[in-house]
Formats: sequence, C-alpha cells, structure tokens
Amino acid sequence: MELLARYNIDTKGKKCVVLGRSNIVGKPMANLMMQKSLPGDATVTVCHSHTVNIAEECRRADIIIAALGQPHFLKADMVKEGAVVIDVGTTRVPDATKKSGFRLCGDVDFENVAPKCSYITPVPGGVGPMTIVSLMKNTLLAGKREIYK
Repeated sequence: MELLARYNIDTKGKKCVVLGRSNIVGKPMANLMMQKSLPGDATVTVCHSHTVNIAEECRRADIIIAALGQPHFLKADMVKEGAVVIDVGTTRVPDATKKSGFRLCGDVDFENVAPKCSYITPVPGGVGPMTIVSLMKNTLLAGKREIYK
C-alpha cells in the first residue's frame, strides 16, 4: 500500500487481481485494496491454484499483486499494457553462480513483463525494503503510543 501511495497510483475503481489467498499477504492485500480510502476503492478478484482462466482474469486487471510463491508464474501474455504489477513473491531458487548457492526469484517473469507495465516492483529490492520501513515506522509509533492511545 505504501508503494501505491508513494507513487500516487490511482486505485479508485480499478480492477485489481490478487494472486494468492494466504492469510499473510493475499487476503490482507485484498481487504486493503477494497477499503474505503486511497489507496483502495478497487474492485478486487482473488485468484488461487483452482481459479479457472487465471490468465484471462489477470489480462483484465489494472493492478496485479502477485503473492503465490511460484517463481515466474506471471508471464507477459497475462498482463495488459500499462498495468501496475507488485511482486510480493520471494522464492529461493538454486544458482551455482552465487556464493550462497541460490538466488531470490519473484512470482513475476520480470524481464518479459516489465516492458508492458506502467509500474513494476523487482525481486529482490521491491516490496521487501518497504516492509522493513513500515515495520520500523509502526514500531516507533507504537513505542511513542501514537497508534493506540
């Protein structure tokens, strides 16, 4: 949500597809995108492993939030021109060229999807740093008793 607000991405009345129905990311994101505020006021469809015609659902979306945990799931042919794509997925995939033996990979085929998007988040370096900043901000506000008085 911070990313949408920071870049002034209009969500009001937009069609949003959330890929994933987890209690940690998918469901909360769907609720936040539907709330009566900005960012929010979007029409939300939640897709998961049993969604029929998932590619078609994605092609109609103005905003796609990918949180499936399946590397490179979202392909270029599933995204319409000018869409906003937020990749929340982070999966370790084997990579012999890395010292650690793995690399982080998102749910979006970034190289092929990015040219179609008006905005897109990379993995790593997209949602992760914003999550850390939000946690620190909320911890500070809670410590100062500015959240719950």
